[in-house]
Amino acid sequence: MRRREFITLMGGVLAAWPRSAHAQPAGPAAGYKIEPEYTKTSPDGAITVEQYLNKDTDDYKWQFWVRRQGTLTLLDPEPADYPAGFLFTHDRKWIVRGQKTGSGEATLYLYRLAPQGNAPPIRTPLGDLAWAFMKTRPDWRKIAKKPEYHESAGLLEGLEENYRSLGVDWPANRYILVTLYADADVKGRKPMQTSVVHGWRCRYDLQTGKFDVPALFSDHNAKAVVPKSPGDL
Repeated sequence: MRRREFITLMGGVLAAWPRSAHAQPAGPAAGYKIEPEYTKTSPDGAITVEQYLNKDTDDYKWQFWVRRQGTLTLLDPEPADYPAGFLFTHDRKWIVRGQKTGSGEATLYLYRLAPQGNAPPIRTPLGDLAWAFMKTRPDWRKIAKKPEYHESAGLLEGLEENYRSLGVDWPANRYILVTLYADADVKGRKPMQTSVVHGWRCRYDLQTGKFDVPALFSDHNAKAVVPKSPGDL
């Protein structure tokens, strides 16, 4: 898999913890063992995401549990096929999960945290929402061939420091920057496998739940839909 601008392990559903505590299992089911090297802790140490692997199944399955204020909570009822990457917003109100979904493919999960109770899950991948948004933009019509495989949605670096490295002064804990990649077979190109979307960027507003494209991404996005061979990236 070629180098990406985003966290390698990306995955995707916009979701939140269930409201009802009684619906939660008390802990990982039999067969699931913690894999400590994948544990992720928030900068202040208040929240820890632990990843558990079940090697007893024919195809290994992963569960993600959040340890917070002395309690252990299952992050998502659906197990994953791969370990994940996690980031926290600075105010610790959101966790972003990056989940590999297949060979060269990935998407995003977004979880909202609250002191007591959480909104019911919205079962639409944040990555899917970003792709849907891109399809409404003029850049989509400029793509040489619509994506056929290796579709990936990930994070642009800088979430934990509010993207200050981009030279912006946005409100703290307000935005998530998503970057998209995809390939297709384009006749006449050698090799035929072509990157038709490579790093197209958009911004997700955590307050409004809407996407936009800041002006500072315009030039970059125009280049991100010009066909390239994977080795050129």
